[in-house]
Amino acid sequence: MIARSRAKGCLVAVALVMGLAACGGSGDAGSSDSENQVLRYAPQLFPVSLDVQQYPAEEAVQTTVQQGLETLTVMKDGQPSPKLATSWESPDEETWVFHLRDGVTFSDGSAFTAKDVKASVERLISLKASLTPLLASITEIDATDDHTVTFHTSAPLGTLPSTLSLVFIGQGDKVNSDAYWQKPIGTGPFTFDSFSPDDKVVLSRNDTYWGAKAKVAKLEILNMPEISARITALNNDEVDVLASIPPDQVAEVSGVDGIKYGTGPSYNYYFIWFNQNNKPFDNVKVRQAMLHAIDIKSVVGDLFGDLGTVARSPITQSVFGSTQLEPYSYDPDLAKKLLAEAGYPNGINTTIQWPLAGGPNIRAMAQAFISSWEKVGIKVQPQEKERATWLKDFGALKWDMNLQTNTTGTGDADFTLNRLYTCDAKRMGYCNKDLDSILAKARASLDQDERKALYAQADKIIWDDAVGIFPVDLKNNYAVRDNVKGMEMPVSGRPDFSQVSVG
Repeated sequence: MIARSRAKGCLVAVALVMGLAACGGSGDAGSSDSENQVLRYAPQLFPVSLDVQQYPAEEAVQTTVQQGLETLTVMKDGQPSPKLATSWESPDEETWVFHLRDGVTFSDGSAFTAKDVKASVERLISLKASLTPLLASITEIDATDDHTVTFHTSAPLGTLPSTLSLVFIGQGDKVNSDAYWQKPIGTGPFTFDSFSPDDKVVLSRNDTYWGAKAKVAKLEILNMPEISARITALNNDEVDVLASIPPDQVAEVSGVDGIKYGTGPSYNYYFIWFNQNNKPFDNVKVRQAMLHAIDIKSVVGDLFGDLGTVARSPITQSVFGSTQLEPYSYDPDLAKKLLAEAGYPNGINTTIQWPLAGGPNIRAMAQAFISSWEKVGIKVQPQEKERATWLKDFGALKWDMNLQTNTTGTGDADFTLNRLYTCDAKRMGYCNKDLDSILAKARASLDQDERKALYAQADKIIWDDAVGIFPVDLKNNYAVRDNVKGMEMPVSGRPDFSQVSVG
């Protein structure tokens, strides 16, 4: 992580480029008073909504909402730790009891109780969004008393404490109202002032917060889609914090006077899935041929440098449950042989889709792979799509190959493997009953060593079956003005701004 450097003075309020008006990072000229401090963050992706239960796996939504709403647990060093819950236990295999923090109120002064937890979790499950499969075995939630929540399950659910690190708690009597999610009221260190789609989110310090008070008076999350505009704004002292700087533009923020740059591990990675509902990808030899046809090591080195490492597992090495597997060898002759054995001696014609601006160097990586595949007779038509179109087609399985970034939100393998690769998931036509059995056992177990060993087995099955291509584990990176103090980028990539200051 980056070293702290001495604040170099106070910022003058400036007008943001592209019509984004905001106060300067340290408030009024000549003042470092926290009452006037404004922290301005320009993320790679802007939230599509503040309804984090509707979009529970969207990093941009999570990052924004977690400044004002909180979860029962948080992940630290791969293990769940207390947040709104102070402790939890499993008195029997199908019961979890969570004890809630005393003295917590929502920012409007109303008390936080077990009823808020019950209503929030029940709504998330009812929406059948991306986290629902992780909670599917919950049969009943009891608000046992104001400070106790009891979860009953149809089968052992050892992963519940980690999964709840992504379940944000709102006001129980309001969470089912769409209006509530326009400006949600939470228990966190900031309160929501306004959400302007495609423009910015403005938050203020919650002076009644139960924990350590936020160090800045205001937090602004700005929509600046173009990375060049974000970097220019940072250099011009119009933005205080950036994240996800592409490898080919790191030089514009690293070693630049007035800016501090840092990197760290992450849960983020790229994958390419094969749609196994359709030929030829229902044949494992074709999938393996696709892997042997590309020189992943060279592509990763050329495109990502220090910001990426060749993947050794379907989940990154930072995730609990990851293992180290041998990457597929670069062997064009073997690729041709496998294609012939699969019944395609003259090669195949197919397509690959990816979202526009879907991640660092995503287009260049796709083009590099397409070029390699062509050399062994695999002709691939590129399909770069606007994000909304890509999402629609992805969900409808209207693709042959799909390239995208992904993240293991909880830092636990269950989040990715059990959610995406079981027969019931139906994400890309892959089904392996042995894998299902291993993942079910891992989800149920309360023994972390047993879970880790089971996930290692699951990783190898997915790897050997060539369910997808997992080329690169990505690193987090970020840049801040050198008067920003306390900024850290967690492995999740979702920064908590409450203890960040400017001055």
